[in-house]
Amino acid sequence: MPWPAALLPLAADVPDAPASVKEAQESVTEAASFIEQNWATWLSIGLRILLIVVIAAVIRSAVRKALTKLINRMNTSAEAVEGTALGGLLVNAERRRQRSEAIGSVLRSVASFLILGTAALMVLAALKIDLAPLLASAGVAGVAIGFGARNLVTDFLSGVFMIMEDQYGVGDKIDAGVASGEVIEVGLRVTKLRGDNGEIWYVRNGEIKRIGNLSQGWATAGVDVQVKPSENLTRIREVVQQVADSMAKESPWDERLWGPVEVLGLDEVLLASMTVKVSAKTMPGQQFSVERELRWRIKEAFDAAGIRIIGGLPAADEEDEAPADPSASVAAPSALANPTSPQSLATAPIPSPSGPRITK
Repeated sequence: MPWPAALLPLAADVPDAPASVKEAQESVTEAASFIEQNWATWLSIGLRILLIVVIAAVIRSAVRKALTKLINRMNTSAEAVEGTALGGLLVNAERRRQRSEAIGSVLRSVASFLILGTAALMVLAALKIDLAPLLASAGVAGVAIGFGARNLVTDFLSGVFMIMEDQYGVGDKIDAGVASGEVIEVGLRVTKLRGDNGEIWYVRNGEIKRIGNLSQGWATAGVDVQVKPSENLTRIREVVQQVADSMAKESPWDERLWGPVEVLGLDEVLLASMTVKVSAKTMPGQQFSVERELRWRIKEAFDAAGIRIIGGLPAADEEDEAPADPSASVAAPSALANPTSPQSLATAPIPSPSGPRITK
């Protein structure tokens, strides 16, 4: 006899037992029998679910800790190289930190989603729940959400690939098409740029179709100098070379110039001027300051050497060299100067008619 039935007195042994008591006794007996028959199955299912949850939690914790250690190691290596001369040129600690944290956040989120999602499906399978309708409903809902939030998904995926491919980072000056400026923050959905006038641009990653990074590798400083066509090109090259040699030996231009200043030659020859092109390879982002300094020094050197630059007021001797045109003060011939010309006759006053006037 099962133990619940042993503890309860039988309604048949009790004389004149009410019908309700008998029904209650039968219900309790059936419930106890049902529990006795299925408690082992329930215990097995509960232990299986508990084991699934524990294993999923352990795996998720281990994966997140491993990713965190990897990210910390990347940041530590970046900080170690930052203090060196090579690190100042090639490594931006803030850029590496934000990039590694963004990648780590994405990886942790993906790992948690996969692990917990798989554990949830295993728990439902352990409970003997048919997963086919659930998966079909989830697929339809995912498609609907994807269509409704396609811009958000596009921004997110574009941000992930931009960060993983290291297309740009904090401190880079980029041209994103819709806006340009210095990158101050890189996110999975939005990139923040500081414009040349101080404004902050919030650019969605999905809207960026092309990116021009002006801070990677090296930059080129180009200066165009317009001089008179009569100037000696050999003399111009010598003066520019002297300016380049003196500039390359002075600080901070010795660090910003990554190559010699070269006179590329004549870029354009016109009737009144010719353009000499000067170029130099510089540190990324320093090309504009190098161009301004080159223009300043070349102007001073040309003034000292007597080389005239086109674009300003003409010199006094230049005005004397050009004689005045004697025909400039002569007026154009006129048909009215000849009194017998048809034009003069047409403009002559009509003589008054001669003869007696009839008056009333």
